[in-house]
Amino acid sequence: MLITKCTINNIFVEARSCKSDIKCRGKSSNEQPVDKWKRDSRFIDKSGKLNRFNHKKVSRKRGGSLRGQGWKYGSGFVDGIFPVLSPIGLQILKFLLREVDPNRVWGSLDTLSPTHTTWDDLVSIAVQLRLDKKWDPIILMCEWILYKSSFRPDIICYNLLIDAYGHKKLYKKAETTYLGLLEARCIPTEDTYALLLRAYCTCGLLDKAEAIFTEMRKYGLPPSAVVYNAYIDGLLKGRNSIKALEIFQRMKRDQCQPSTDTYTLLINLYGKRNQSYMALKVFNEMRTQKCEPNICTYTALVNAFARDGLCEKAEEIFEQLQEAGHEPDVYVYNALMEAYSRAGFPYGAAEIFSLMQHMGCEPDRASYNIMVDAYGRAGLHEDAQAVFDEMKRLQIVPTMKSHMLLLSAYSKVGNVPKCEEIVSQMQKSDLQPDTFVLNSMMNLYGRVGQLEKMEEVLDVMESGPYVPDISTYNIMINIYGRSGFFEKMEGLFRSLPAKNLRPDVVTWTSRIGAYSRKKMYVKCLELFEEMINDGCYPDGGTAKVLLSACSSEEQVEQVTSVIRTMHKDMRVALPV
Repeated sequence: MLITKCTINNIFVEARSCKSDIKCRGKSSNEQPVDKWKRDSRFIDKSGKLNRFNHKKVSRKRGGSLRGQGWKYGSGFVDGIFPVLSPIGLQILKFLLREVDPNRVWGSLDTLSPTHTTWDDLVSIAVQLRLDKKWDPIILMCEWILYKSSFRPDIICYNLLIDAYGHKKLYKKAETTYLGLLEARCIPTEDTYALLLRAYCTCGLLDKAEAIFTEMRKYGLPPSAVVYNAYIDGLLKGRNSIKALEIFQRMKRDQCQPSTDTYTLLINLYGKRNQSYMALKVFNEMRTQKCEPNICTYTALVNAFARDGLCEKAEEIFEQLQEAGHEPDVYVYNALMEAYSRAGFPYGAAEIFSLMQHMGCEPDRASYNIMVDAYGRAGLHEDAQAVFDEMKRLQIVPTMKSHMLLLSAYSKVGNVPKCEEIVSQMQKSDLQPDTFVLNSMMNLYGRVGQLEKMEEVLDVMESGPYVPDISTYNIMINIYGRSGFFEKMEGLFRSLPAKNLRPDVVTWTSRIGAYSRKKMYVKCLELFEEMINDGCYPDGGTAKVLLSACSSEEQVEQVTSVIRTMHKDMRVALPV
């Protein structure tokens, strides 16, 4: 058995054969005296240095840091520190990470002594779990504190539970926890409202989210930047970027000064929409407002330029980050590598990879994935394979994404046997191929003319556990159209409503493209009209296939006029 000394002269026993992994028993009179365990007062501060704090000053004050007031929304910090867990705290943490049965967890936690030391350990454990995004253990432990233990929960316990419920999209439980907080006469903070608001947004309940502002005013709390940030963050997680921009404008109208986190969220928003020019505009506005960017802000802007393949602009921001006194971390280097990868400069990405190692920054799994992708995009499948093998040699376990990027590299050069081998390796590694992987294999088979294998994959998807999506059928429609199988293409297109799928711009463009190759101009215009009537707006690809269907200057002028008219209408209809 493993025996650890406990602060109250009890013995913490973990028996490998026991049903319960956490037990305490009283000290026997026959046992030898044990030395009192001295609490570790060391912690790692934000700068990464080892420091010390006084437990009496920190933990025992009314509503002290380990009892809730220091915990801020979105940070994961308690007074900006990471307390080092005690030996018994580490035992409890390991137990919570491996045990999923609520009855066993609660039964084991019941054996803990209800002391200040135990409480501080439990809160430190909860904060550590939150940093690791382990929501289920947080829920189990905080529910025990609320409903089973003799502890009187404070605001940190309620906030942690609301946060965990929000991430699990259990908004009703988050709501019930908030009502329980009020019944217990525990005063909610702005962080409480921020977490509840984000939970509603993530679940798409915007009416309830708006009601939070009314609830705050009821208790005399004007919405702050923390609350607005939570609103914007929740909307972004719920994929409602248009509403997020509206809330940002409302925030400014309400004369609530946006914070660094607010601007960082907006830069991320525009970056994901491939609008790096708007991300830069937000960054410049931030500086105009005398709001200091942090390393996350710079990283978000580098990422925005990376998504658009603007490696020179990304490098310019990278230099500004260093001039501002920030030391680049792995996330910044990865973003810069991604910029070179998307711009089609794999060796530029490799130089950044080498620079990162030279500067003492250890590459992570994402770094290797980016390099596999960089070489794969450039058609350098042997280099992509070498990076993948190096990752395994360093005992970095390749994920589904790692295999997928390698698969794409070989798919690009049409190497069917190697792609089939990679899918087989995935299955041996207990990584079950998903819809995206099977779509890639279908596309590969179609491109090399192995239509029978392509159709076999579709049959497996339709009859098995895999769910075909619109991309699956877009691939089939495109391949059939390119191969001249118009009847199969049209039959598949007509079957989409029965599969609860709606054609998107790729579906329509692939269909029009099939007739465009035959110079069937009138048919292409008919399909284009159907597309507009169906509420699907064309993109650059649609315009390209329409123009390729033209066989005279008159037809080119006609198509150009239609596209220009539609472009003007879309600019008026859509917010810019």
